[in-house]
Amino acid sequence: METLESLRALYHQPFLSLLTQARLVHAAHHRDQEFQRCELVNLKGGGCREDCRYCAQSARYTTGLKIHKLLEPAALRRAAEEARSHGATRLCLGAAWRGLKEGDEQLEAVCRLVETIREEGLEICVTLGLLDPGAARRLREAGVMIYNHNLNTGPNFYERVATTHTFADRIATLRAAQEAGLRLCSGGILGMGESVDDRLEMLLALYKLDSAPESVPLNLLVPIPGTPLASQTPVDSFDLVRLISVTRILLPHPRIRLAAGHRSLSPEAQALCFLAGANSLFIGEQLLTTPNQSFDADQSLFAALGIEASGSARCGSS
Repeated sequence: METLESLRALYHQPFLSLLTQARLVHAAHHRDQEFQRCELVNLKGGGCREDCRYCAQSARYTTGLKIHKLLEPAALRRAAEEARSHGATRLCLGAAWRGLKEGDEQLEAVCRLVETIREEGLEICVTLGLLDPGAARRLREAGVMIYNHNLNTGPNFYERVATTHTFADRIATLRAAQEAGLRLCSGGILGMGESVDDRLEMLLALYKLDSAPESVPLNLLVPIPGTPLASQTPVDSFDLVRLISVTRILLPHPRIRLAAGHRSLSPEAQALCFLAGANSLFIGEQLLTTPNQSFDADQSLFAALGIEASGSARCGSS
């Protein structure tokens, strides 16, 4: 059983030694060409009552974000078609609210939307906040395949990220999703003021789940003016590569996804991330509320590195 002490020792060893170990683990479990492209669609924007300190969609902060109601089915179908044209094999649908419970009108509205794109040939992932077991089962029945719910950070730092829900609430949601037969997508956000230990404790929490997530998105904080974390210092690229390396060694099988903030990385830094074990990426020029790297820039990097889209949609998003 891995411990915080063992992960510390792994993380802090010489960089090239760590990278080499991660590369060997990655090569043993993944082919270089198995690189998954995912796209995000914001089903409902803004107005969330939670106080996540990084989030532009919280109603507690003045960020200039325009609130929009739940997306219409025709608009979602267009988004799915566009994602396919970009080479995406997974579509992740997000909505800003605390969460969903069995019998909620919002739950049924989301399920109806999911049902309109079930035949589009994409894996359907949703990120909808906290879930109870009944809501998780209903999403599975509607055609959802994966539930994204990031732990964001370790348990000791979590109360400095949000106070309207707890780290334990997030773990409970992951367990409810797993018990309903949903695959998990869960990772974190780097750059919120957390320590290296906080990041490693987040990885340990994922490792200790009944089964590991099938994908682990690693977001770099995008500081949003008006949020409490607007003035945070950017994460050093080598720190990101170290964490990806430890993630790959600890969790050999999941896809590791570069998510929010990857547009701030140089092409060379992104290549190091891929070398360390990252093998998935959010594409498209907009994430839920923040800009993403341009589609053309991603394509140029893929071409330079000889990366092609994965033939498999199976994986292993804020």
